[in-house]
Amino acid sequence: MSRSASGSERGARRRLPAAVRPPRRHLGEDPDVRFTLANERTFLSWIRTALALDAAGLAVVQLLPELVVPYAREVLAVTLVVLGTVVASASFRRWASVEEAMRTRTPLPTSWLPGFLAGSIGTLSLVTVVLLIAAQR
Repeated sequence: MSRSASGSERGARRRLPAAVRPPRRHLGEDPDVRFTLANERTFLSWIRTALALDAAGLAVVQLLPELVVPYAREVLAVTLVVLGTVVASASFRRWASVEEAMRTRTPLPTSWLPGFLAGSIGTLSLVTVVLLIAAQR
């Protein structure tokens, strides 16, 4: 095996999947620092949302009364924690893709996250209200 082939194989092993890869700072030019900082503040807002979803999942298990449907509290709690995980992961991918778009001066990518989060929380809220009403009867 040649020296260059083994070097390229080492490089291939070091590559991270796009989902966890930080933005490629060698692309394009440095964007205005204000936009970079705004992108980071948005990322941190999504992380706070993910932490709030995790805390809500823990609160559901600890504070909600037993519901009519067996294990309903646990299902709601796990759903909230999984939703927090999805938000944290997607927010990192969003931060990296926006950073790369700013560096290369291409249009910012659209995000499915706000719609997904609104729909998920709305659905969970509706299910929770129905379960709480059913528990009162």
